[in-house]
Amino acid sequence: MSKDDDYTNVLLEQIRDQNKAVLEGVGQIQSQMNTLATKAELQAVADDVKTIKVVVVDTNKDLKNLDRRVTALEQAA
Repeated sequence: MSKDDDYTNVLLEQIRDQNKAVLEGVGQIQSQMNTLATKAELQAVADDVKTIKVVVVDTNKDLKNLDRRVTALEQAA
């Protein structure tokens, strides 16, 4: 074998190793992408949060109304 053949073999081995490293990285990225939430899932969470906010506001209004009624009853007694 000539020096050129040795150099070519070493170079090809390095390229193979680099390709393996890239493929491993891509595989890890793909597995991480599978664990991320989709737009639809995030939208569902956003919708739930909006609903919760509305319910909390309504509950606060009910509590204020109840507090006024109790105060009026206490003052009347």
